Amino acid sequence: MPTLPFSGNEPHQHRQMAESFGVDAERYDQARPRYPQAMVDRIATGGPGPEVSRAPDGPDAPDVPGVPDILDVGCGTGIAARQFQRAGRTVLGVEPDARMADVARRLGTEVEVATFEAWDPAGRHFDAVIAGQAWHWIDPVAGAAKAAQVLRPRARLAAFWNVFRLPPDLAEAVAAVCRRVMPDAPFDFRAVTRGGPDVYQPILAKAADGIRAAGAFAEPEQWRFDWEWTYTRDAWLEQIPTQGAFTRLPPAELAEVLEGVGAAIDAMGGSFTMPYTTVVLTTTRTAAPA
Repeated sequence: MPTLPFSGNEPHQHRQMAESFGVDAERYDQARPRYPQAMVDRIATGGPGPEVSRAPDGPDAPDVPGVPDILDVGCGTGIAARQFQRAGRTVLGVEPDARMADVARRLGTEVEVATFEAWDPAGRHFDAVIAGQAWHWIDPVAGAAKAAQVLRPRARLAAFWNVFRLPPDLAEAVAAVCRRVMPDAPFDFRAVTRGGPDVYQPILAKAADGIRAAGAFAEPEQWRFDWEWTYTRDAWLEQIPTQGAFTRLPPAELAEVLEGVGAAIDAMGGSFTMPYTTVVLTTTRTAAPA
């Protein structure tokens, strides 16, 4: 399930949940959905244009082959990073969970272990800062300020999320199972399982306010990419333990959730088509980094 909304819409204050995804990092990498190629291409082909004159050193330095030009914040196991690498970009990841970072490195992404707010850029600057399924775990004001510090002039900040909407009958069945097994969870499972982009609007608004507070970006905008994916029963049950609502659930309770959700999918014929929307909050750096 999505892990939103939280009470007060401050998920970065629940970072212990974000740091639980590494419990089964291999499963996370295999089960989590990827991002639309159209979104990757749109971001990957952006960045400073050739008319930008860069000095030999510092934030306007010329690109050097092999030097990362995209910073992936909260890169996890490198799912988004690898898509941008396949699009021809060089990516450096920052990830607070060493277990997730180990998988990302093994699969070909350079990663430094740190929270983004505490990470030391060591004078490095980038043509894009991206965050896939991660920006809501970062303090929106401190995160935007750090992005402003490391982005070159006219470079892009893009935070994006895959948002799904379960079919209505399945959503009701899943919400009932979750309320029974997890009565004290900090989520409204009725809203969460119904999903859709509106669930994320409070988070997007909070992130946009953080960007504005940095005083170094153009007015943020939203992009939207709609797509769908068909899941078998087993494929969806494989993804559930990687989602924030369930990563710290005791095994017996997780098994009860999986049993209930599996029965609901069986009642639908053993598979279902999931509508996805990938929402992007994006802006560009307007002033030279300090």
